[in-house]
Amino acid sequence: MTQQPSVILATASYDHTIRFWEAKSGRCYRTIQYPESQVNRLEITPDKRYLAAAGNPHIRLFDVNSNSPQPVMSYDSHTNNVMAVGFQCDGNWMYSGSEDGTVRIWDLRAPGCQREYESRAAVNTVVLHPNQTELISGDQNGNIRVWDLTANSCSCELVPEVDTAVRSLTVMWDGSLVVAANNRGTCYVWRLLKGTQTMTNFEPLHKLQAHDGYILKCLLSPEFCEPQRYLATASSDNTVKIWNVDGFTLEKTLIGHQRWVWDCVFSVDGAYLITASSDATARLWSVSTGEDMRVYQGHHKATVCCALHDGADTPS
Repeated sequence: MTQQPSVILATASYDHTIRFWEAKSGRCYRTIQYPESQVNRLEITPDKRYLAAAGNPHIRLFDVNSNSPQPVMSYDSHTNNVMAVGFQCDGNWMYSGSEDGTVRIWDLRAPGCQREYESRAAVNTVVLHPNQTELISGDQNGNIRVWDLTANSCSCELVPEVDTAVRSLTVMWDGSLVVAANNRGTCYVWRLLKGTQTMTNFEPLHKLQAHDGYILKCLLSPEFCEPQRYLATASSDNTVKIWNVDGFTLEKTLIGHQRWVWDCVFSVDGAYLITASSDATARLWSVSTGEDMRVYQGHHKATVCCALHDGADTPS
């Protein structure tokens, strides 16, 4: 049993490894071989105990505090690349989205898939609304769908731009905004309004032409970043841009990666951003200065996803 660091930082790469890093020193202290597929997405459970790796077509759960190379659990009913994975706030269940066209829900305490929703196109991104009762998915055909977990059905569909893949979705921590980023470098921003029912209504707020290239990830800042509210956009133009949500003005452009930036994650207070790039590195940035403070080097091929948990453990 190794001593658990207070900050869990992990990256995955096309070199078929997952690496854990000491955030401050930049030292890699654990490498997991993942030979059977690439890893598309990483997510850490709210209690910091497990790391989920979304591959093709499995999701594997690894023990953060062990040195075992073997997963503690495997979730196997998707039939193609799993592009999205995340956890309910208490860590009782996991959600996923796949290029097989489905969104799935998994009870972490029981084997097998509990629910399946058909998106009818390859799912690129899924986020959980902070109310914990709605999943929002974006797919390759440009559809955004809200899945009402209470009614067990699709409660809302919208298409911001016909035939333009939705690459990434993000919801503000208080449920007030949702942002969708697409393959044309555009972010669509909606206010989320509660209707007379529990259904969430989308009110168009802003259209932001953030990059000339693809946006591969968009992410709104967390609660403890308040009163500042930021939107980060990671792009195939090798940059990440930080936008002020108040007016969507550009605050900073993070320049340093040499190739596409695939993923980004804020620290719990929104002061730092971790990024993952095809240049085989991950980087730590100061959001306020835009400076690159640490480079995590060790992967031999494109680093395509990262996960960070530097907050308090939530009880399991």
